[in-house]
Amino acid sequence: MALGYNIKSDSKEVTEPSDTTSDSPPMDSPWPMYCHDVRHTGRSPYSTASNTGTVKWKFQTDNFGIDSSPAIDENGTIYIGSNEGYLHAINSNGTEKWRFNCNDWVASSAAIAEDGTIYVGSEDHHFYAINPNGTLKWKFPAGGLVESSPTIAEDGTIYFGVVGPGWDKGRVYALNPNGTVKWHYDTGDYVFSSPSVGDNGIIYITSNDRNLYAFYFNGTLKWKFKMGDWLGSPTIADDGTIYVASWDGYLYAIFPNGTMKWKSGIGWGSGKTPSIAEDGTVYIGEDDLYAIYPNGTRKWTFDLGTFFDIDSFSQAISSDGTIYVGVSNDTGAGGYIIAINPDGTEKWRERIHNERVWSSPAIGSDGTVYIGTSWNDFGVLHAFGQLDPNAPEAPTIIGSTEGKIKTEYEYNFTTTDPNGDDVYYYIEWGDGAVENWIGPYSSGEEVKVNHSWDKRGTYTISARAKDTDNLWGPWSELETSIPRNKATTNSLFYWFLERFPILNRLLLLINS
Repeated sequence: MALGYNIKSDSKEVTEPSDTTSDSPPMDSPWPMYCHDVRHTGRSPYSTASNTGTVKWKFQTDNFGIDSSPAIDENGTIYIGSNEGYLHAINSNGTEKWRFNCNDWVASSAAIAEDGTIYVGSEDHHFYAINPNGTLKWKFPAGGLVESSPTIAEDGTIYFGVVGPGWDKGRVYALNPNGTVKWHYDTGDYVFSSPSVGDNGIIYITSNDRNLYAFYFNGTLKWKFKMGDWLGSPTIADDGTIYVASWDGYLYAIFPNGTMKWKSGIGWGSGKTPSIAEDGTVYIGEDDLYAIYPNGTRKWTFDLGTFFDIDSFSQAISSDGTIYVGVSNDTGAGGYIIAINPDGTEKWRERIHNERVWSSPAIGSDGTVYIGTSWNDFGVLHAFGQLDPNAPEAPTIIGSTEGKIKTEYEYNFTTTDPNGDDVYYYIEWGDGAVENWIGPYSSGEEVKVNHSWDKRGTYTISARAKDTDNLWGPWSELETSIPRNKATTNSLFYWFLERFPILNRLLLLINS
């Protein structure tokens, strides 16, 4: 592959490739890249008004977690990287279409071009272009870890950052759609940031040297703006204002000419990517979620809860104004996705993780919200939305509603599938025990499952079914009360009476 010739300076290298390729702008799809679009607004054109937080399905990786964020193509296929080293292509029903081996941790979120090419970075020091069928198109040696999520400009240029090369710098790359270098620029420290591109073609990206950089499309530095601490990735408003959050405690608004418009206090500060609603409200957070007017004044503050903080690197905003974000609890209470109304009140929240949620949400064309979770032993991609009408019905649960500890009881589960497909059952017994998709069984077949409880208490048995097309149905519940074993209690009482006859005589006197 021809690399062309290089025009060098002390800090950058501009490459004019000798071969040319046709432009391939971002795909016109529900969520083609990190934060939805080239300006990284996090704003979806689709409504989630009817999304009440029901789990449609879950996709589980074989090992390790998911830190990257989903991208969605025009056919509804979801692309997400995992820490086991794969880029996964997931069908809209939650089944795996294919996986591509990136040879190391994939924290980078994928970007999808109009021709279907999927771009993603890996910690194996390469940047990958993958065909829509899951085969390698090309890979580029980036010279360092690629945790930055790529952005595809309207002319097809792919921009991303690199941790390195070396220990004392970061690099910003511009690649042509054929994998040749258009230009690169070296910053004074690592680049974890994901670049955004303005309507005027200016590229914005931050570096761990605490600068926001603005580049012309040919790689020439336009300006850089210094801030007080490490920075998140930039977001661009409709009027061209660039928003950047910093760990110095502020959200910065920067004019397109590189001067400061205002800065607004945001608690501890943040290293996350701001999101921008249709009305211009900016959302950013860490210890809380802050809503800030375009003039820099505070609109509202959403309290995430005691010991909760935001781990998602960005928020997603639906067309009805609902904000979605992943949060984690420092006391070990787990990770959650929270849906927040545009007035700052909570819409719903669901626990999705035992530990932390680094992935950012994405929104599909049907209002489904997708987000990953990062487990120690495996990752899960969650889909929240309305259940498919062809999914199995809520199971009927028949069995004892009271009993004794350490005694097995039989429960019968039955469901029907609208298409007559075979079904599987997922059963939670309320004591931490789970039957993980047992089956397959025929639609309408009665399934008998035994269970016992070791401790006294009231337990809720929950069950749902899925069919062979991986369509998950609604939950059903049955409550059962398990008191202390009366036989054991009575045996101990009579043992005391036999051992101490005087107690027996006293009881006779009391009852006489």
